[in-house]
Amino acid sequence: MAKNSVNGKVVLITGAARGIGAGLAERLAAQGAKVALVGIEAKEQQAVADKIGASAHAWEADVTSWDDLERATAGVVEHFGGIDIVIANAGIATSGFVRSVDPAAFEKVIEVDLLGVWRTFRVTLPHVLDRKGYLLAISSLAAITHAPGMANYAAAKAGVEAFCNSFRAEVAHLGVKVGVAHPTWIRTDLVESADKHPVFGKLRTGMPGLLGKTYPLSVALDHLQAGVNKRARTVHVPRWVGGLKLIRAFLPPIIEIGAKGRIKKADAAALMDIKERGAYESSITGQAGRAATASNTKG
Repeated sequence: MAKNSVNGKVVLITGAARGIGAGLAERLAAQGAKVALVGIEAKEQQAVADKIGASAHAWEADVTSWDDLERATAGVVEHFGGIDIVIANAGIATSGFVRSVDPAAFEKVIEVDLLGVWRTFRVTLPHVLDRKGYLLAISSLAAITHAPGMANYAAAKAGVEAFCNSFRAEVAHLGVKVGVAHPTWIRTDLVESADKHPVFGKLRTGMPGLLGKTYPLSVALDHLQAGVNKRARTVHVPRWVGGLKLIRAFLPPIIEIGAKGRIKKADAAALMDIKERGAYESSITGQAGRAATASNTKG
């Protein structure tokens, strides 16, 4: 068994109903981990747990709720005996420009993608401290490249990176390691749903070169699984994403120049889409996003 193997470890994963969360749960369980699936889509998570078998168990919890997280964490500890690794993967996105996006949908992204990470780590930290474990937050390429139409997502994911960088230094002396992952566009429900948007899908798929390329889920799982096993401080999916950090100061003006010719037309199209479908329907992306914002529907 490798020094940092997950064999025999308890791994709590949020947002494990599908995509990266479900895929990681299956892979880590195959390595001998006991996996706790935590999130709001109970039926889908239970299906993942059933597929994995006895080494997996699901808990329904909203990462924006302290009560939900405390209840789920207590359940995980009671069921598995403790927590070694936490992967804060739960995340949603919206499509929309700041001046016209549905306000509730916009703010829900910040709540889930940034505050959800903080709350997940804060609630589970005492148990991870007991085992000198590892915490990994899933950020994004969007933390480095800030595209129009993604202001809330980019802000949340950049916040996750900054949060992890500060947090890592705070707990290093306690034997806990903190990592942050930056996947680019991965073929998941979230990305596929965004690409179907009549306005913002074209902006996304029209990004030049590697910035617009979508990778198979297996690519993300390969890098993330290796990162968890190494207790890595950073995981870049793929590795070229890490290179962008070296030139990030130059990226905003480059993105502005590249978007200049398309935004005026997209802005008008976005307003038309909102007029036809309503701000909420125009904003929502992916099944998890719809589930997370269901209580905030504004018609």
